[in-house]
Amino acid sequence: MEVKKESIRNENLAAALSIIPGVGQLYNRQVIKGIFFLLVAILFVYELNVFGIQAIQDLISLGVTPMEDHSLFMMIRGTLQVLVTVIFLFFYAYNIYDAKKVASHWNTGIHVNKTFSELFNNVYKNGFPYLLIVPAYLAMIFAIIFPVLVTVFMAFMDYSIMNMPPAKLLNWVGLQNFLNIFTLSTFRDAFTSVFSWTIIWTLCATTLQIVLGVFTAVIANQPFIKGKRIFGVVFLLPWAVPAFITIMSFSNMFNDSIGAMNTQVIPFLNNFIPFVDIGRIAWKTDPYWTKVAIIMIQGWLGFPYIYVMTTSILQAIPADLYEAAKIDGAGAIRRFRDITMPTVLAVAAPVFITQYTGNFNNFTMIYLFNDGGPGSAGGGAGQTDILISWIFKLTTNNSPQYSLAAALTIIVSFIVIGVSLIVFKRTNAFNMEDE
Repeated sequence: MEVKKESIRNENLAAALSIIPGVGQLYNRQVIKGIFFLLVAILFVYELNVFGIQAIQDLISLGVTPMEDHSLFMMIRGTLQVLVTVIFLFFYAYNIYDAKKVASHWNTGIHVNKTFSELFNNVYKNGFPYLLIVPAYLAMIFAIIFPVLVTVFMAFMDYSIMNMPPAKLLNWVGLQNFLNIFTLSTFRDAFTSVFSWTIIWTLCATTLQIVLGVFTAVIANQPFIKGKRIFGVVFLLPWAVPAFITIMSFSNMFNDSIGAMNTQVIPFLNNFIPFVDIGRIAWKTDPYWTKVAIIMIQGWLGFPYIYVMTTSILQAIPADLYEAAKIDGAGAIRRFRDITMPTVLAVAAPVFITQYTGNFNNFTMIYLFNDGGPGSAGGGAGQTDILISWIFKLTTNNSPQYSLAAALTIIVSFIVIGVSLIVFKRTNAFNMEDE
């Protein structure tokens, strides 16, 4: 296609002119788009002049005069300005890309939208999905990224009971909080104890609830089982009752002196089973038995969800597969190993992973049963505290360590995100690529 001489545009010049947003678009004869881009740039410069520059300076300095400058508020305002600036930089980069691309369209004879109606129709036809998703992205930025960024910044400050604004100013301390976790004996020992217990708790409690859920689903779905609906209702009861009520009830049941476990269940077992003589167990005052108790309770609380999900998957497996396996001589274990488990894992693997990550941060169970006790692991943590409940205590006790808690939060996040990504990748879960 022959291109008229007056339609030739210098692509590099268009990009260079876009150093001032909108000018490149004006050079490309897109007056409305150019004016709009220019207005966005002017608004940003105005915001920067009225609020942004001071907010960034405050974020860097965190104040100079105690009682007058509130370092925490300065950090929050600075974080907001950082997000606004990043959004504008994305817009700025797109502005340059757009100017160069449209100039290329002029040179190759591709139609360029110039009037308001042409721009509107183009946005409606090609950009409508983006218009719909932009509000969601903006909400995500300020509802998710903003608090995360505040936590990250806080992890690099000295925000604690010894340095509380506005009486004192906060300071940037770099990696000192992370180093304290691994070098100061108090926090290092506490972190080692809490982290190792968090791993044991996550693996044991989650595996128990998954095994129970799959086992009960497989048994309840056997053809010879009668009254499946009754089983279904009974198994759903732990799920139907709010977890915090159940945990509080179990906390009372496991009371060392007056709890039902020591006063009724154990005596019943001693009388019912020959040669068995179990003494009272210190469920709430011995860390070992407290850990055993909360693992058992979490298994009981968590298995109904796995049961429901596995039941749905089992009902989707064709009965012909089992009949063919029987004809080939496969026993029950072989059929379970080669048909049932692969099918269940193929569908439910992502959910199983979320169960592990959920229990890694299962604050409710730990806090409500025994408040992370008994005993102390140092650094304000109890013997049965997991990382998330330790973080809670670091921020709510009489001598809060906010920055240390923020550093721990970042460590926990890296662990959860890292493990989840690796497992999701290896199981091909959540394949979100466009078809």
